[in-house]
Amino acid sequence: MKTYHHNLRDELLSIVPDDSGPGPAEVQQKYGIPPQELVMLGRNENPYGPSPRALESLRGDMAVNRYPQPEDFIKAAASYVNFPPEQVIMGAGLDGLIDSLTRLFLCRGDRALIPLPTYSYYELLVRLCGAEPAYATLTPDLDLPPVLVTDRKVKMIFLCSPNNPTGETLSREALQSLLERTPAVVFLDEAYVEFAGESLAGLVREHDNLVVGRTMSKAFGLAGLRLGYAAAPPWIAEQYRRTAPLFAASAPSLAAGVAALGDLEHMHKSVEKISEQRDSLRESILEARPSRGSFLFVETGERSSLVADSLMKKGIVVKDCSTIRGAGEHAVRVSVGLPEENEAFLNAYLAGC
Repeated sequence: MKTYHHNLRDELLSIVPDDSGPGPAEVQQKYGIPPQELVMLGRNENPYGPSPRALESLRGDMAVNRYPQPEDFIKAAASYVNFPPEQVIMGAGLDGLIDSLTRLFLCRGDRALIPLPTYSYYELLVRLCGAEPAYATLTPDLDLPPVLVTDRKVKMIFLCSPNNPTGETLSREALQSLLERTPAVVFLDEAYVEFAGESLAGLVREHDNLVVGRTMSKAFGLAGLRLGYAAAPPWIAEQYRRTAPLFAASAPSLAAGVAALGDLEHMHKSVEKISEQRDSLRESILEARPSRGSFLFVETGERSSLVADSLMKKGIVVKDCSTIRGAGEHAVRVSVGLPEENEAFLNAYLAGC
Protein backbone atom coordinates (compact mmCIF):
# COMPACT_ATOMS: atom_id res chain seq x y z
CA MET A 1 0.00 0.00 0.00
CA LYS A 2 1.32 3.41 -0.95
CA THR A 3 2.18 5.70 1.99
CA TYR A 4 2.63 9.44 2.14
CA HIS A 5 4.49 9.85 5.42
CA HIS A 6 7.49 11.26 3.58
CA ASN A 7 5.52 14.48 3.18
CA LEU A 8 5.55 15.13 6.93
CA ARG A 9 7.95 17.77 8.20
CA ASP A 10 11.14 16.49 9.82
CA GLU A 11 10.48 18.70 12.86
CA LEU A 12 7.59 16.46 13.90
CA LEU A 13 10.07 13.78 14.94
CA SER A 14 11.31 15.96 17.81
CA ILE A 15 7.93 17.25 18.99
CA VAL A 16 6.43 16.06 22.26
CA PRO A 17 2.64 16.63 22.16
CA ASP A 18 1.21 19.14 24.61
CA ASP A 19 -0.22 17.34 27.64
CA SER A 20 -3.06 19.00 29.51
CA GLY A 21 -3.53 16.00 31.78
CA PRO A 22 -6.47 13.59 31.91
CA GLY A 23 -9.95 14.92 31.25
CA PRO A 24 -13.24 13.66 32.70
CA ALA A 25 -13.87 11.17 29.88
CA GLU A 26 -10.41 9.62 30.28
CA VAL A 27 -10.79 9.28 34.04
CA GLN A 28 -14.22 7.71 33.65
CA GLN A 29 -12.88 5.23 31.12
CA LYS A 30 -9.90 4.32 33.31
CA TYR A 31 -11.55 4.17 36.74
CA GLY A 32 -15.29 4.23 36.10
CA ILE A 33 -15.85 7.45 38.03
CA PRO A 34 -18.70 9.57 36.55
CA PRO A 35 -17.65 13.09 35.49
CA GLN A 36 -20.07 14.72 37.92
CA GLU A 37 -18.27 13.05 40.83
CA LEU A 38 -14.79 14.21 39.84
CA VAL A 39 -12.79 17.00 41.47
CA MET A 40 -10.97 18.55 38.50
CA LEU A 41 -7.88 20.38 39.78
CA GLY A 42 -5.50 19.75 36.90
CA ARG A 43 -6.13 22.44 34.30
CA ASN A 44 -6.19 25.73 36.25
CA GLU A 45 -9.81 26.42 35.35
CA ASN A 46 -11.80 29.04 37.25
CA PRO A 47 -14.23 27.15 39.54
CA TYR A 48 -16.51 30.19 39.88
CA GLY A 49 -17.10 30.56 36.17
CA PRO A 50 -17.59 33.73 34.12
CA SER A 51 -19.63 36.82 34.74
CA PRO A 52 -23.40 36.35 34.42
CA ARG A 53 -23.22 39.09 31.79
CA ALA A 54 -20.91 36.90 29.71
CA LEU A 55 -23.34 33.99 29.94
CA GLU A 56 -26.23 36.27 29.02
CA SER A 57 -24.33 37.52 25.97
CA LEU A 58 -24.21 33.96 24.65
CA ARG A 59 -28.01 33.86 24.63
CA GLY A 60 -28.21 37.10 22.68
CA ASP A 61 -29.23 37.56 19.09
CA MET A 62 -26.01 37.46 17.08
CA ALA A 63 -25.62 37.06 13.34
CA VAL A 64 -23.68 33.80 13.32
CA ASN A 65 -24.12 33.59 9.56
CA ARG A 66 -21.68 36.51 9.36
CA TYR A 67 -17.97 36.39 10.06
CA PRO A 68 -17.06 37.73 13.52
CA GLN A 69 -15.96 41.33 13.99
CA PRO A 70 -13.31 41.72 16.72
CA GLU A 71 -13.28 45.52 17.02
CA ASP A 72 -15.45 45.76 20.15
CA PHE A 73 -13.38 43.16 21.95
CA ILE A 74 -10.11 44.80 20.94
CA LYS A 75 -11.40 48.13 22.29
CA ALA A 76 -12.54 46.54 25.56
CA ALA A 77 -9.23 44.70 26.04
CA ALA A 78 -7.26 47.83 25.16
CA SER A 79 -9.17 49.83 27.75
CA TYR A 80 -8.57 47.12 30.37
CA VAL A 81 -4.79 47.06 29.84
CA ASN A 82 -4.58 50.81 29.15
CA PHE A 83 -3.13 50.59 25.63
CA PRO A 84 -4.37 52.05 22.36
CA PRO A 85 -6.36 49.52 20.30
CA GLU A 86 -3.67 49.66 17.61
CA GLN A 87 -1.29 47.94 20.04
CA VAL A 88 -3.64 45.15 21.06
CA ILE A 89 -3.74 41.88 19.11
CA MET A 90 -5.97 38.87 19.68
CA GLY A 91 -6.22 35.17 18.91
CA ALA A 92 -8.20 32.00 19.53
CA GLY A 93 -6.95 31.61 23.07
CA LEU A 94 -3.52 32.78 24.15
CA ASP A 95 -2.12 29.58 22.62
CA GLY A 96 -3.49 30.58 19.23
CA LEU A 97 -1.98 34.03 19.56
CA ILE A 98 1.46 32.65 20.48
CA ASP A 99 1.23 30.26 17.53
CA SER A 100 0.76 33.15 15.10
CA LEU A 101 3.38 35.28 16.86
CA THR A 102 6.17 32.69 16.76
CA ARG A 103 5.77 32.35 13.01
CA LEU A 104 6.64 36.03 12.61
CA PHE A 105 10.13 35.47 14.01
CA LEU A 106 11.18 31.82 13.96
CA CYS A 107 12.25 29.54 11.14
CA ARG A 108 14.82 26.80 10.54
CA GLY A 109 18.23 27.77 11.85
CA ASP A 110 16.88 30.13 14.51
CA ARG A 111 16.87 29.53 18.25
CA ALA A 112 14.51 30.46 21.09
CA LEU A 113 15.42 30.66 24.77
CA ILE A 114 13.06 28.95 27.21
CA PRO A 115 13.89 29.14 30.94
CA LEU A 116 12.68 25.99 32.72
CA PRO A 117 10.41 24.76 34.10
CA THR A 118 7.59 26.54 32.33
CA TYR A 119 4.61 26.10 30.02
CA SER A 120 5.38 23.24 27.61
CA TYR A 121 3.55 24.70 24.63
CA TYR A 122 6.34 27.21 23.95
CA GLU A 123 8.72 24.38 23.04
CA LEU A 124 6.20 22.72 20.76
CA LEU A 125 5.65 25.92 18.77
CA VAL A 126 9.37 26.66 18.52
CA ARG A 127 10.04 23.20 17.11
CA LEU A 128 7.09 23.39 14.74
CA CYS A 129 8.65 26.53 13.25
CA GLY A 130 11.80 24.51 12.61
CA ALA A 131 13.74 26.48 15.22
CA GLU A 132 15.80 25.04 18.07
CA PRO A 133 14.84 25.55 21.72
CA ALA A 134 17.68 26.54 24.05
CA TYR A 135 17.07 25.90 27.73
CA ALA A 136 18.24 27.59 30.91
CA THR A 137 17.25 27.38 34.55
CA LEU A 138 14.60 29.89 35.57
CA THR A 139 15.74 32.15 38.42
CA PRO A 140 13.90 35.08 40.08
CA ASP A 141 16.46 37.57 38.80
CA LEU A 142 16.53 36.08 35.26
CA ASP A 143 20.18 35.18 35.58
CA LEU A 144 20.29 33.61 32.13
CA PRO A 145 23.47 32.62 30.25
CA PRO A 146 24.84 35.80 28.59
CA VAL A 147 25.89 33.79 25.54
CA LEU A 148 22.20 32.98 24.91
CA VAL A 149 20.80 36.37 25.91
CA THR A 150 23.02 38.20 23.41
CA ASP A 151 23.12 35.58 20.62
CA ARG A 152 21.54 37.02 17.46
CA LYS A 153 20.41 33.53 16.44
CA VAL A 154 18.14 33.57 19.50
CA LYS A 155 15.15 35.36 18.00
CA MET A 156 12.69 34.89 20.88
CA ILE A 157 12.73 34.45 24.66
CA PHE A 158 9.68 32.99 26.41
CA LEU A 159 8.80 33.98 29.97
CA CYS A 160 5.75 33.36 32.13
CA SER A 161 4.77 35.42 35.20
CA PRO A 162 3.25 34.08 37.38
CA ASN A 163 5.13 31.09 36.05
CA ASN A 164 3.24 27.94 35.15
CA PRO A 165 3.72 25.51 36.90
CA THR A 166 5.73 27.00 39.80
CA GLY A 167 3.78 30.18 40.57
CA GLU A 168 6.58 32.72 41.08
CA THR A 169 6.60 36.17 39.48
CA LEU A 170 9.32 38.20 37.77
CA SER A 171 10.43 41.58 39.03
CA ARG A 172 10.22 44.69 36.88
CA GLU A 173 13.95 45.26 37.34
CA ALA A 174 14.90 41.76 36.16
CA LEU A 175 12.72 41.97 33.06
CA GLN A 176 13.87 45.48 32.20
CA SER A 177 17.50 44.42 32.46
CA LEU A 178 16.90 41.46 30.15
CA LEU A 179 15.08 43.62 27.59
CA GLU A 180 18.00 46.05 27.50
CA ARG A 181 20.58 43.28 27.04
CA THR A 182 18.98 41.07 24.40
CA PRO A 183 18.38 41.62 20.67
CA ALA A 184 15.60 38.99 20.85
CA VAL A 185 11.85 39.55 21.06
CA VAL A 186 10.66 38.65 24.55
CA PHE A 187 7.21 37.14 24.97
CA LEU A 188 5.88 37.50 28.53
CA ASP A 189 2.91 35.27 29.29
CA GLU A 190 0.70 36.92 31.92
CA ALA A 191 -2.13 34.39 31.78
CA TYR A 192 -2.37 34.41 35.60
CA VAL A 193 -1.48 38.03 36.27
CA GLU A 194 -4.83 38.96 37.87
CA PHE A 195 -4.03 36.56 40.73
CA ALA A 196 -0.68 38.27 41.29
CA GLY A 197 -2.10 41.78 41.28
CA GLU A 198 0.87 43.29 39.46
CA SER A 199 1.49 43.43 35.70
CA LEU A 200 4.64 44.24 33.75
CA ALA A 201 2.72 45.12 30.58
CA GLY A 202 3.63 48.79 30.99
CA LEU A 203 7.16 47.95 29.86
CA VAL A 204 5.81 47.46 26.33
CA ARG A 205 5.67 51.27 26.12
CA GLU A 206 9.40 51.46 26.83
CA HIS A 207 10.73 48.46 24.90
CA ASP A 208 10.12 47.60 21.28
CA ASN A 209 11.12 43.97 21.86
CA LEU A 210 8.43 43.01 24.40
CA VAL A 211 5.00 41.43 23.86
CA VAL A 212 2.80 40.71 26.88
CA GLY A 213 0.08 38.08 26.45
CA ARG A 214 -3.17 37.76 28.40
CA THR A 215 -6.09 35.35 28.38
CA MET A 216 -9.80 35.34 29.13
CA SER A 217 -9.55 31.72 30.31
CA LYS A 218 -8.32 32.10 33.89
CA ALA A 219 -9.49 35.06 35.97
CA PHE A 220 -12.43 35.71 33.62
CA GLY A 221 -13.55 32.05 33.54
CA LEU A 222 -13.96 31.71 29.76
CA ALA A 223 -11.61 28.76 29.12
CA GLY A 224 -14.17 27.00 26.95
CA LEU A 225 -14.47 29.92 24.53
CA ARG A 226 -10.76 30.28 23.63
CA LEU A 227 -9.98 33.98 23.62
CA GLY A 228 -6.61 35.63 24.20
CA TYR A 229 -4.99 38.98 23.51
CA ALA A 230 -1.69 40.79 23.92
CA ALA A 231 -0.13 44.25 24.17
CA ALA A 232 2.57 44.67 21.55
CA PRO A 233 4.79 47.41 20.08
CA PRO A 234 3.23 48.98 16.97
CA TRP A 235 5.69 47.34 14.57
CA ILE A 236 4.89 43.85 15.88
CA ALA A 237 1.14 44.47 16.08
CA GLU A 238 1.17 45.59 12.44
CA GLN A 239 2.94 42.45 11.24
CA TYR A 240 0.74 40.24 13.40
CA ARG A 241 -2.44 41.65 11.87
CA ARG A 242 -0.99 41.10 8.39
CA THR A 243 -0.45 37.38 8.97
CA ALA A 244 -2.74 36.07 11.74
CA PRO A 245 -6.09 34.45 10.82
CA LEU A 246 -8.65 37.17 10.16
CA PHE A 247 -11.48 35.45 11.97
CA ALA A 248 -9.61 33.56 14.68
CA ALA A 249 -12.20 33.96 17.45
CA SER A 250 -15.89 33.15 17.10
CA ALA A 251 -18.69 35.68 17.45
CA PRO A 252 -19.93 34.10 20.74
CA SER A 253 -16.39 34.21 22.18
CA LEU A 254 -15.97 37.86 21.30
CA ALA A 255 -19.38 38.81 22.71
CA ALA A 256 -18.67 36.99 25.96
CA GLY A 257 -15.23 38.61 26.15
CA VAL A 258 -16.67 42.10 25.83
CA ALA A 259 -19.31 41.34 28.47
CA ALA A 260 -16.75 39.85 30.87
CA LEU A 261 -14.46 42.86 30.53
CA GLY A 262 -17.47 45.03 31.31
CA ASP A 263 -18.00 43.26 34.64
CA LEU A 264 -14.67 43.58 36.42
CA GLU A 265 -16.39 43.39 39.80
CA HIS A 266 -17.27 39.74 39.17
CA MET A 267 -13.72 38.96 38.09
CA HIS A 268 -12.18 40.68 41.11
CA LYS A 269 -14.44 38.78 43.52
CA SER A 270 -13.55 35.52 41.85
CA VAL A 271 -9.82 36.28 41.99
CA GLU A 272 -10.07 37.29 45.64
CA LYS A 273 -11.74 34.01 46.61
CA ILE A 274 -9.27 31.89 44.64
CA SER A 275 -6.28 33.77 46.08
CA GLU A 276 -7.57 33.37 49.64
CA GLN A 277 -8.15 29.65 49.11
CA ARG A 278 -4.70 29.28 47.52
CA ASP A 279 -2.97 30.84 50.52
CA SER A 280 -5.06 28.84 52.98
CA LEU A 281 -4.29 25.61 51.14
CA ARG A 282 -0.58 26.35 51.11
CA GLU A 283 -0.53 26.82 54.88
CA SER A 284 -1.69 23.21 55.21
CA ILE A 285 0.89 21.73 52.81
CA LEU A 286 4.51 22.16 53.83
CA GLU A 287 5.70 20.92 50.44
CA ALA A 288 3.84 23.64 48.51
CA ARG A 289 5.89 26.52 47.16
CA PRO A 290 4.70 30.12 47.46
CA SER A 291 2.48 30.93 44.49
CA ARG A 292 0.90 34.01 42.97
CA GLY A 293 -1.06 32.04 40.37
CA SER A 294 -4.35 30.18 40.69
CA PHE A 295 -2.53 26.97 41.60
CA LEU A 296 0.10 25.44 43.87
CA PHE A 297 3.30 23.62 42.92
CA VAL A 298 3.59 20.79 45.45
CA GLU A 299 6.83 18.82 45.79
CA THR A 300 6.19 15.16 46.52
CA GLY A 301 8.23 12.48 48.24
CA GLU A 302 6.91 9.79 45.96
CA ARG A 303 7.14 10.01 42.19
CA SER A 304 4.55 12.50 41.04
CA SER A 305 3.05 10.06 38.54
CA LEU A 306 2.19 7.72 41.42
CA VAL A 307 0.78 10.54 43.55
CA ALA A 308 -1.37 11.84 40.69
CA ASP A 309 -2.65 8.36 39.88
CA SER A 310 -3.44 7.61 43.53
CA LEU A 311 -5.47 10.81 43.77
CA MET A 312 -7.20 10.07 40.49
CA LYS A 313 -8.42 6.73 41.83
CA LYS A 314 -10.23 8.78 44.48
CA GLY A 315 -11.75 11.04 41.87
CA ILE A 316 -9.31 13.95 42.33
CA VAL A 317 -7.41 15.05 39.23
CA VAL A 318 -4.20 17.10 39.54
CA LYS A 319 -1.39 17.81 37.09
CA ASP A 320 1.57 15.43 37.14
CA CYS A 321 4.50 17.79 36.50
CA SER A 322 6.85 15.03 35.35
CA THR A 323 5.40 15.70 31.88
CA ILE A 324 6.84 19.25 32.03
CA ARG A 325 10.49 19.61 30.97
CA GLY A 326 12.67 20.70 33.87
CA ALA A 327 10.06 20.15 36.60
CA GLY A 328 11.51 16.84 37.75
CA GLU A 329 9.60 13.72 38.73
CA HIS A 330 8.50 14.75 42.21
CA ALA A 331 5.96 17.56 41.86
CA VAL A 332 2.29 18.03 41.10
CA ARG A 333 0.43 21.21 40.23
CA VAL A 334 -2.86 21.65 42.04
CA SER A 335 -5.44 24.12 40.72
CA VAL A 336 -7.37 26.01 43.37
CA GLY A 337 -11.00 24.91 43.25
CA LEU A 338 -14.10 25.54 45.29
CA PRO A 339 -13.60 25.28 49.07
CA GLU A 340 -15.15 21.81 49.20
CA GLU A 341 -12.95 20.65 46.31
CA ASN A 342 -9.82 21.98 47.99
CA GLU A 343 -10.82 20.20 51.19
CA ALA A 344 -11.35 16.91 49.33
CA PHE A 345 -7.88 17.20 47.80
CA LEU A 346 -6.27 18.18 51.08
CA ASN A 347 -7.82 15.28 53.01
CA ALA A 348 -6.77 12.77 50.36
CA TYR A 349 -3.25 14.21 50.04
CA LEU A 350 -2.54 14.40 53.76
CA ALA A 351 -3.88 10.87 54.20
CA GLY A 352 -1.20 9.68 51.82
CA CYS A 353 -3.54 9.63 48.82
